Amino acid sequence: MQNVPDYPYGRSYPEHMDLLPALPDDDFRSVLCVVAHPDDVEYGTSAAVARWTARGVDVAYLLLTRGEAGMPNPPEETALLRRAEQEAACAAVGVSSLEVLEHPDGVLQPSLDLRRDIARAIRTHQPDVVVTGSWEVEFVAGLNQADHRVAGMACLDAVRDADNPWVFPDLADEGLKPWRVRWLLVSGHTQPTHGVDVSGEPLARGVAALEAHRDYLAAIDGHPAPATFIPMIASMGGQRLGVEHAVLFRAWDLLAPRPSMPPVSEPRQPLLLPP
Repeated sequence: MQNVPDYPYGRSYPEHMDLLPALPDDDFRSVLCVVAHPDDVEYGTSAAVARWTARGVDVAYLLLTRGEAGMPNPPEETALLRRAEQEAACAAVGVSSLEVLEHPDGVLQPSLDLRRDIARAIRTHQPDVVVTGSWEVEFVAGLNQADHRVAGMACLDAVRDADNPWVFPDLADEGLKPWRVRWLLVSGHTQPTHGVDVSGEPLARGVAALEAHRDYLAAIDGHPAPATFIPMIASMGGQRLGVEHAVLFRAWDLLAPRPSMPPVSEPRQPLLLPP
């Protein structure tokens, strides 16, 4: 259940925009991608995943739903089909760990159970990087789908939950100790801060990952061919990074020192209200 971006119809980056810095990913060790549906990672992000796994980075996927409401087929049939297609997409980019939860597709709720499930996965995999999608109402592809918004916001909260021993203390009973994530990366954000160069082989593998969702894409009327669609998106990302093809993220370094507050030279005056 994926928004099909309207990039072909004129959405692009102005030439005068400053170039973004490359994401400092040389030290990435383990990445956890948290999304709502099968196929969500494949709309660009999987090319970055291919670059990381080629360097030996361990990448795991956590899907919050089975995607059972995303096709005309009966839901149980759709869920099995989409699981198989996602496994093929994972293989295309070197992802060996896939977990698919059973929260309801199309009506995903920002519940404590959802946050707990994501926090559990974070404590289990102990990633230094968590990747999710934008929670903005209007993201780079237009109006964002409801499950995508919920997944992104729940993931943001769960990154903090995973590090707090007093939130979801039952996870400790499962032998899962608190874990602090270093980087939170958000794909599809309207204000990206960094980019990953995916020119060449990573892009080709990213295209193959989306092509693995063959039956799902065939059920979407007018969906462009991945071999055209993904390079076009990555080309626009490349404009911002100064390379041929790139995947863009809004990135937060959660362990970076907080900026110091400037000293206050004069005490604040009380606010006087008229009588």
